[in-house]
Amino acid sequence: MNILLWVLQILLALHTAIGAVWKFSNSEQTVPSLKAIPHGAWLTMSVLELLLSLCLILPIFNKSLAILAPIAAACIAAEMLLFCGLHIYSGDANYSPMIYWLVVAAIGAFIAYGRLVLKPF
Repeated sequence: MNILLWVLQILLALHTAIGAVWKFSNSEQTVPSLKAIPHGAWLTMSVLELLLSLCLILPIFNKSLAILAPIAAACIAAEMLLFCGLHIYSGDANYSPMIYWLVVAAIGAFIAYGRLVLKPF
């Protein structure tokens, strides 16, 4: 279980870092259902995502920072659920982005649960 959690943490960290870089180079207007997010908040989210991706992998180097991984995973899951809520609120009939965000949220929730309950560091 520990190996699975580490693999998922590394993949989620890469995914989140890539998403943060994408947010820097693309406007929130790129995804129609996310137009409600102000540009300053969009850029703040990208900085936060870079920090969260770092928090997912820091326990590899320093075990005393192990609590950061489940917190970061839960924050990423919450952000994905926020995107889902905004998508539903926008009334967009295309649910493919929402399915993607729900899968990422489930992975983040599984990592948080796994690190806090199933297999702590």
